[in-house]
Amino acid sequence: MPPELIRPGEVWLVGAGPGDPDLLTRKAEKLIVAADAIFYDALVGEGVLELARRSARLVFVGKRSGRHSKEQESINALLVEAALGGDRVVRLKGGDPSIFGRSGEELAYLAAHGISARVCPGVTAASAAAASAGVSLTLRGLARRLEFVTAHAGAGGELDLDWSKIADRGATLCVYMGKAAAAEVAGKLMGAGLSGATPVLAVENASLPGERIFSTRLDLLALAVKTAIGDGPAVLLIGEAVAPRPAAVSQTAAQLAPVRPRLFPADRHIRQ
Repeated sequence: MPPELIRPGEVWLVGAGPGDPDLLTRKAEKLIVAADAIFYDALVGEGVLELARRSARLVFVGKRSGRHSKEQESINALLVEAALGGDRVVRLKGGDPSIFGRSGEELAYLAAHGISARVCPGVTAASAAAASAGVSLTLRGLARRLEFVTAHAGAGGELDLDWSKIADRGATLCVYMGKAAAAEVAGKLMGAGLSGATPVLAVENASLPGERIFSTRLDLLALAVKTAIGDGPAVLLIGEAVAPRPAAVSQTAAQLAPVRPRLFPADRHIRQ
């Protein structure tokens, strides 16, 4: 018999991807099915949670900017308690655990308490957003570098980013949790020398039924986000590589005015 994928008393940090269960890795699905206790974030899709066994204990520990239901210290303690109790534990995180997922903090805490912990990667939101929009995050001759940043600055704080370094016309910048800070992001990047005409894609609810994608330009980003983005999480893709191209979008979509939303598929309500 092959060894157990997850043993009693062990913790796996599992990437749930952007929400669509079809974008899970095969390993992630096996771990979810095998888990006795699953501690999941707010951005984990419902279809992903439906894979868990009926006997599994599902614990919501979701955190969103400005609306934290659990502090990180409490989550750490819950993971330790479940593992010491002999559960097969899955810590289910939206996207990839190692991209703005605090996996380092949890791994260090578990190791300090003598608990075996491992990571199963997942599809990150920027990859899913680019795939849905039919663009590439990198493009030969235009974008040879890819940078991930988070626009979450903490309560009342300014974004602590090296704007002169990330305002690079030869790169694609992926801004996570960028909806609330769209105006500041655009202003800082233009202040650091990036052209206001730089293409931007904003993708809300990437990979989910209520996904919305629109294209704009950097100097119109604040207005576009304010008028076209709803309550769902959004990622901003900034750079020449994400400009709409005939091979990626229809002729009609490519001719839309920059600030006008380019929505596909049609908006549908989903339960948050």
